[in-house]
Amino acid sequence: MKKKIHIYTDGSSKGNPGPGGYGIFIEIFFGHFYNRKIISEGFRYTTNNRMELLSVIVGLEKIKNKKQNIIVFTDSKYIVNTVQNRWIYKWEKNNFHNKKNVDLWKRFLYLFYQHFVIFHWIKSHNDHYINDYCDRLSVEASKKKTLKIDYIYENI
Repeated sequence: MKKKIHIYTDGSSKGNPGPGGYGIFIEIFFGHFYNRKIISEGFRYTTNNRMELLSVIVGLEKIKNKKQNIIVFTDSKYIVNTVQNRWIYKWEKNNFHNKKNVDLWKRFLYLFYQHFVIFHWIKSHNDHYINDYCDRLSVEASKKKTLKIDYIYENI
């Protein structure tokens, strides 16, 4: 029996750019067993799109076994459209020429190719309890006293 994996993600940034964070809720179902993981992290200076994309990346990185069936739930049209409209393949073919967040898109593709991933868009702030929870996680993470540095974005 294959695992069924759901990854709910959200990212935020106050100021955009500014302090930001991401929140992730992972559900793993295997027969009658269920496991979940909750992850969040804050950064001192970043953008909303970077946090949205990083939340998906970190969620996928937590799935250690390859070739898993994964549904990613996100309120990010930036991510959903890029994958579902197959723009990502054109970007990759052109070595991401004139695209933003190249470091994260390359990291995403490496993980994306290891699994069978479907994206499901969720309207943000629309009473979806897990999406709302991930939103709260991302905002709380961005307000921590100690925030990570997004070195590539800040060019440090």
